[in-house]
Amino acid sequence: MLQYSDVRTRHGCQDVAISFLDERLAKALSNRLRVQILQRLTEHGAASPRALADALAEPLGNVSYHVRVLRELDCLELVRTEPRRGALEHFYRATVSPWLSDEQWARLPATFRHKTVARTLTEIAEATAEASERGGFDRPEAHVSRVVLAIDEAGRAEIAALLAETREAALRINAASAARQAEQGAAAPPPVATELALIHLRQTKST
Repeated sequence: MLQYSDVRTRHGCQDVAISFLDERLAKALSNRLRVQILQRLTEHGAASPRALADALAEPLGNVSYHVRVLRELDCLELVRTEPRRGALEHFYRATVSPWLSDEQWARLPATFRHKTVARTLTEIAEATAEASERGGFDRPEAHVSRVVLAIDEAGRAEIAALLAETREAALRINAASAARQAEQGAAAPPPVATELALIHLRQTKST
């Protein structure tokens, strides 16, 4: 798997290699469905386009197209094939993470970052509004809080690391939940769909 840190370490921060990887990541992450595919493969392991389409509730044709794009961008690799109804079903795994480090994010074009943030905030706002209307905040696992801070650069870095750790911990919890579901099989209660949104922003006006 080629990570950003691998390029930086092995090639001594060569601008050409890093620019190529940044451009590839930008293309891969510029589409919502491609991001969801990478997230699904990262969280649950190798899967076929058909399995991804079922899990993401998307048309198979759309998923197959974006899987092909991701493979052309070297963001996926084929790990195995299995016979299925007279054909071969292809299984892929992610070779890049859909979550970027602060350094990766800063190197991507500003226009891409602005569009990505706007899209993510829109999705969060829509999911939040729908959950509010349908009682999604009535359960004990729901949490809403807002804290205004005044921090230096060291504090900013600490919060960034904390949020990254929180995201990774949530993904581990999700993976462990999926493993328990698989072990219990049909006897397992249906999983509860929840969503965790992490936002840390720099205020542009005084409060």
